[in-house]
Amino acid sequence: MPAKPVIQIKKLVKIFGKKDNPVKVLNSIDLEIKSAEYIIIFGPSGCGKSTLLNCIAGLEPPTDGEIVIRGEKITEENEASIANYRRDKIGMVFQQFNLLKTMSVIDNVALPQLLKGVKRKNRLARAKQLLEIFGLGNLAHRKPTELSGGQQQKIAIARSLVNNPWIMLIDEPTGNLDSKSADEVMELIRTLNRKSRRTIVLVTHNPDYVYYSHRVIYMKDGQITKIVENRQEKFDEKDIEVQDIDKI
Repeated sequence: MPAKPVIQIKKLVKIFGKKDNPVKVLNSIDLEIKSAEYIIIFGPSGCGKSTLLNCIAGLEPPTDGEIVIRGEKITEENEASIANYRRDKIGMVFQQFNLLKTMSVIDNVALPQLLKGVKRKNRLARAKQLLEIFGLGNLAHRKPTELSGGQQQKIAIARSLVNNPWIMLIDEPTGNLDSKSADEVMELIRTLNRKSRRTIVLVTHNPDYVYYSHRVIYMKDGQITKIVENRQEKFDEKDIEVQDIDKI
């Protein structure tokens, strides 16, 4: 039986600006993403790909259309429900690492659990577990400013996983990294998809990375122009329903 879409986007429209000077950034987007699928949204700067990701994350309310996540229409939810959705059901990673400079690495990773009300002992244990898995346990008590860009992005990915989300939304994760660090981060993201079966939606304008995904969604001028299946990483629905997240 085919896997059901975990994300359904229907006739999505996003308009910025005032009524006398509207700018249509997204123009009737239709897209379905299956559980455990790895999707890359690819296109030039200004094509609407980051806006689409922000709409899926609930950071930008669409002007029209709907977004359904695991059967729930997030476009009809109130602000409190949207905040809970972002905290509990998705992990977000940005080009800017957004780490708090005054906090230690382990406290940065544990922060989403603090917002969730998890006891300090338990949230630090979870953060430590993730840092050890990523090979960063020795950095737990350093400050983000003491780390390289690649290390900071890995910390940001660990933080996005601390509440154990099934869906990861990732916006230009390699934009501030050198090529070696960028490759390491992209390999880590691919491992999260392959090993722990997380659904990943990643935005990039770098053509070198489109081959990491199952499908590439090409965008231009606010529209999807084509969808290409990556034969090398062809999506396999086997065992999707029994998701094995291991320790991650």
